[in-house]
Amino acid sequence: METEVLLDAGAVSRCRRRVHLEADPSMRGTRLAPPDPAAEQRIADAATHRMEIRRRLVEAIPGAWVTVPRELPADERARITEQALADGAGYIWGALLPADRHGHRRGGAELLVRAEGGYLPLLVVRHRITDPGTGAVTTAPTDLDPAHALVDEQRKVRSQARDQLRLAHLRRMLETLGLAAQRPLGGVIGLDADVVLWHDLAAPTWPGGRSALAEYDSRFADRVAVARAAATGGPALAEPSRILECRTCPWWPTCEAELRAVRDVSLVVRGEDAVELRRAGVSTVDKLAALDPADEPPIVWTSGTFADAVALARAWLADLTVVRRVREVAVPRGDVEVDVDMESFGESGAYLWGCLLSGADIGMTQGYRSFVTWDPLPTVDEARSFAQFWAWLCEVRARTAAAGLTFRAYCYNAMAENRWLFGSVERFGGLDGIPGKGEVQSFVDSDEWVDLFRGVSDQFLCARGKGLKVVAPVAGFSWRDPEASGEASMRWYRDAVGMDGAEPDAGQRERLLRYNEDDVRATRVLRAWMSGPANEIPYMGDL
Repeated sequence: METEVLLDAGAVSRCRRRVHLEADPSMRGTRLAPPDPAAEQRIADAATHRMEIRRRLVEAIPGAWVTVPRELPADERARITEQALADGAGYIWGALLPADRHGHRRGGAELLVRAEGGYLPLLVVRHRITDPGTGAVTTAPTDLDPAHALVDEQRKVRSQARDQLRLAHLRRMLETLGLAAQRPLGGVIGLDADVVLWHDLAAPTWPGGRSALAEYDSRFADRVAVARAAATGGPALAEPSRILECRTCPWWPTCEAELRAVRDVSLVVRGEDAVELRRAGVSTVDKLAALDPADEPPIVWTSGTFADAVALARAWLADLTVVRRVREVAVPRGDVEVDVDMESFGESGAYLWGCLLSGADIGMTQGYRSFVTWDPLPTVDEARSFAQFWAWLCEVRARTAAAGLTFRAYCYNAMAENRWLFGSVERFGGLDGIPGKGEVQSFVDSDEWVDLFRGVSDQFLCARGKGLKVVAPVAGFSWRDPEASGEASMRWYRDAVGMDGAEPDAGQRERLLRYNEDDVRATRVLRAWMSGPANEIPYMGDL
């Protein structure tokens, strides 16, 4: 009997190797990487968002609504959905369509809307679906009739390929049931919930003039072939290769072990460059390291420089975490210095700003201090802690200037800190102590705000990643908590504020403060190392 293969819409966006592993019977029981706490929180936030949208729609739109409870077993959800479809319900919330065994499809939609000829799928997602501009086709946020849709003069479609591919998947499932609406449309309600965005799935809106349906059909046929080969023990149609998605994939430990066993070139060169190198016969780190960096690359190079890639391969073989890209490493320094590290919880906010003051005496207590709220995010108390942080930072800067001294503040990867600097201004503007956007922008754009991550990226090649937890130990720093990581801090935070119904854990609060203090001390050690000792590590040209 042929092994059954059923794929959900996500398969067309996933790595082909992951599709293989998930379909391979011999991989069942494999130990996977633990769930990403940030991803778990995003899932929980998305569920809350969906329920709020459902409430608004049901209140605003009269008619025959059927709700399929998500907590029910899959077969029961499919049975309720089938009955609602047979009854011609106007709106089916939480629909789980019966499996399309011939087409190898399974899946469901947040909402199915009765339209001419059958049903239209509608997704409720917790990301933004439009940008300022023009050209999007929308209706009002509680208008589910695409006949009312107009070209929006205020919005353009934001590229969210997965939304369109998921809608195409549902369209094909409805077609199999003979219940697809006459027009090949699909709707999406996004994070802002200010419009319903309508996609014409047959329109030539994809690269090369393809439609979303054509793109989906091509990808899905490929994924089915990969999964069927894996399920039946046939030749693997997808081999492991390190890509960006690997960072959050539960199968990464499995793939990493395979890649290290063969010293695969993707361990130092990712993406399409790795694929093309293999085709050119440069399949291992060893073969890449043996090439002359001054020669023309054996392929059309698309990321970084070929010389850097060869140096990275040589560093990897020499078991060097970091090598210099420049002859002399330097980092901006000040008479008074502050190291800053922010802790956030998913998309909910920034609950902690930690600072380490050092350098010349300006009449303020040196060392670590934190500005924190332990009210579960989101909370307006976040405005208080942020305002206190900003007031303290401004006082340090003012006293430094008054003393005729220079000031520098350091972080590691300013994208994160800047996001919540501006996010706090946007969300809490007008409350006591919250600065204006211009004030924050002036600081961020000044020489006083130094991103050490950029300094590391510009001056070093990092064979095992450029994260602070990777680079700071090279400078001699170690975290006191053996489990220290951004992912672990998400779990600690849930316990610290009693997010899952338990009593708040004071021990986890202390753990988070200690972790944050170590982060800022790590940046201090790193910049001190970059100011001199870093020049003793190997230079890429000497490898």
